[in-house]
Amino acid sequence: MAALIPAVLAAQPAAAQIGSERYASFVMDARTGQQLGGANPDAPRYPASLTKMMTLYMLFDAMREGRITMDSRIYISEEANSRMPSKLGVPPGMTIPVDVAIYALTMKSANDVAVAVGEALGGTEERFAQMMTMRARQLGMTNTTFRNASGLPDWDQATTARDMATLGRRLFLDFPERWHYFGNSNIRAGNYAFRNHNHMLGEYEGVDGVKTGYINASGFNNVISAQRQGQRVFVSVFGGASWMERDRHAAMLLDDGFSRLGVAPTTRVPDAAIAVARTPLIFARARAATIEAPRSAIRQVSLRVVRPAAPEPRGRSAAAARAELRPLTARVGGRAAATRTRRVMEQGDGGRVVRVTTPARRPAAAPARAAAAKPKGR
Repeated sequence: MAALIPAVLAAQPAAAQIGSERYASFVMDARTGQQLGGANPDAPRYPASLTKMMTLYMLFDAMREGRITMDSRIYISEEANSRMPSKLGVPPGMTIPVDVAIYALTMKSANDVAVAVGEALGGTEERFAQMMTMRARQLGMTNTTFRNASGLPDWDQATTARDMATLGRRLFLDFPERWHYFGNSNIRAGNYAFRNHNHMLGEYEGVDGVKTGYINASGFNNVISAQRQGQRVFVSVFGGASWMERDRHAAMLLDDGFSRLGVAPTTRVPDAAIAVARTPLIFARARAATIEAPRSAIRQVSLRVVRPAAPEPRGRSAAAARAELRPLTARVGGRAAATRTRRVMEQGDGGRVVRVTTPARRPAAAPARAAAAKPKGR
């Protein structure tokens, strides 16, 4: 077995190897934006907490325009405080500094802070989600639609591996002065101590961002940026069965991307677990992620879901996009069941496992639909 593993690893290309219909990946050259690898890059996927990358983009944009400053305070409303973990847990009616809000999003992936930022910039989270979608279209994220600021479950919130890698690159290019917020493993800001959910920081040479995410409907996701020898590569991975499998697969894709740019990989011997993850046809095909929790660890929470009409994706009809997502919704009860009540397992990108129960809501009023469907110009 020990003799077989290296030979098998050398023969395996960077392809769809972590096996689940939710799997997708994209490898991007940061300098040109060109694709270096990946699989299913334009298939619709649930972004989970990768959504907060767009929330942060909107916040950084507002700071650049002077609408928000480092001296501003972010108000925590009752609505924001009602969100489930992962959360900062600030009592409603209180405020937090902007730098604390940024670290709460980049490192703790706090859902309550995401809503608070959305309300500060858009008045309501619904309106902010529409603003996010329009800005995403301007960035070239043509297959992404946002419905909330946090990434908590919503059947109509969708993106692609290509779009999320694009967003990571635009954060790096458009806000270099803010990039350091993504690169800390541990930090203290104000009265808060934060530990980053991105375990690849410090584990893979050159990684300095960006974000992780998880809901049951998406599996474990991440967008990772790494630089070596003057080259930078962005990788997005969707559908990992665990954060370890996701990170190991991202590391393999980074190795492959750097190799295509002429950067020699560092010397390291893969352990048996990495070998198994890279050779599913010989050892085992990775299983889809299903988080099982003891009944006592699951609680019922309510989640307000916003459903303004989505702009029709460019290049394919909205009906076709929904049809592609339908197999994903079937894994958590199916769309028919979702019209009555929505039950989605949600880990909060690092928080404890809870179950979301959400009553179905009617679409937003016609004026809101019209506003959402008309871009200014992912």
